[in-house]
Amino acid sequence: SSFACDGVPPLERQNAFQIDRLRGIVSRRASGPAGRPGRIGEKGSFAMSLLAKGKGEVTYKDLTSLHKWALVVLISMGSSIIYAPMYLKNVFYDPLMQALGCTNADLGLMVSAYGIAAMICYLPSGIVADKFRMRTLAWVGFIATAVLVFVYAMLPSVQICLILFVLMGVTSILVWWGTRFKVIRLCCEENEYASKIGISYSIYGVTGLVIGLINAGIIAAISGSAGVQAMLIFLGVVIAVLGVVSFFIIPDFKGEINKDAKLFSVKEAIQAIKHPGVIWACVAYFACYAVYQGATYTTPYLTQCFNADGNLVNIVGLIRTYGIGLIAGPIVGFIATKIKSPSKTILGGFILSIAVLVGFILFPQDPSGAMVASILVVVFGFTTYGA
Repeated sequence: SSFACDGVPPLERQNAFQIDRLRGIVSRRASGPAGRPGRIGEKGSFAMSLLAKGKGEVTYKDLTSLHKWALVVLISMGSSIIYAPMYLKNVFYDPLMQALGCTNADLGLMVSAYGIAAMICYLPSGIVADKFRMRTLAWVGFIATAVLVFVYAMLPSVQICLILFVLMGVTSILVWWGTRFKVIRLCCEENEYASKIGISYSIYGVTGLVIGLINAGIIAAISGSAGVQAMLIFLGVVIAVLGVVSFFIIPDFKGEINKDAKLFSVKEAIQAIKHPGVIWACVAYFACYAVYQGATYTTPYLTQCFNADGNLVNIVGLIRTYGIGLIAGPIVGFIATKIKSPSKTILGGFILSIAVLVGFILFPQDPSGAMVASILVVVFGFTTYGA
């Protein structure tokens, strides 16, 4: 008979055997020796580790090491790039003012509008971060900010720019800011957080420096308003890409939404303000940040008082804003730990800052002294950033 006792023809039985044999070979190749992921499994694991959508709720234990570091890099880069359009005046003061056709006061007013909006949005941003998914806040914050930057790239009137800066305060602070530290905390163990956030700030500084150098290259290559437009379009595209990446690789974390999160309590805020430590810490931080922001005006100082080359001024501004931070933070932090007094370290930084400011006042304002003035600007950036 052409059929065996189980009713399956011999030829079909042989084909089935060959298929099962092939399945075994593929399975062994996919799983690798001793049950470890093989080449096929590794590729699938690599893809799945980054495509978080559809994974369901996870904890840091469910994420691969690659996925965790991808999240740290994404958020760290984002924290540098998303705020670059609002603070372009820190480095590209003169090109921006000329492109917008505005005055020094107008440029300061725009950043002040952003600062006021940000200050208002900081308080509820923590509540928003407890009520929405990190993925949602990240991609919406990035994409919304990118859209506003594209509008900004059209170089509208000062009045429109003021509205844009207020809206960017909402998208970058109320919507996005909550992801800055929470995503990093959710993708690592508690005892890893300190090292992860330290690495995050290093990535932040390197990203700012690289993006700043690219921006400087754009301004140097394309003169006039077109250069500023190209720079803003470049930033908008990068921010939009970060938004798309966020949508796909940030997972839904277990416990990230706190249904019991309380709204802002005025009573608790008043109690905190009454604490002497909080008051003095706020005063110190306010003073440090005020001096640090004042350092941004060394950019027009170099061009208007020393007639320094625009490209040189842009590079000095980048080093002062981003590059110097890569060494100032660790060095000053080491000093503070060594002498066991952050307050004395801040005081020392301010004394050096005063000395540099006196140097600015006494140094002859002559084009031949532009290089020496540039060195003073970098030193001033070190003392203010370190403090």
